[in-house]
Amino acid sequence: MPRRAISEGISWGPYSTAVIAGNLCFVSGQAAIDPVSNKPVGGGIQAETRQTLENLKAVLEVAGYSLSDVVKVNVYLRDWDDWHAMNEVYAEYFPSEPPARAAVEIGKMAEGLHLEIDCVAWKE
Repeated sequence: MPRRAISEGISWGPYSTAVIAGNLCFVSGQAAIDPVSNKPVGGGIQAETRQTLENLKAVLEVAGYSLSDVVKVNVYLRDWDDWHAMNEVYAEYFPSEPPARAAVEIGKMAEGLHLEIDCVAWKE
């Protein structure tokens, strides 16, 4: 199976922002980092969710995919009490036939961040 690493986007470590393997695109966890300043956007969980999903969308587009190709999402929350507010914004990005999803509270995250989202996309 052919494999291609995508390094565009924000990455804070020795990993690829995304990897394409066959028809699948695995996107590493994205967070609410402003792509210009490379700093957390702040503004509460809804603003963070929106920026995180915009970052995820940008990585997918560089890889030749879109949000409509996403089949699986993992959401990692610092605080489970943010779930409803996160979910309101999330629903805007996946208005119909949303992908399968897991959401978990993980507690500690990088300073200034309250969630991280990764995904798997597929297309023919």
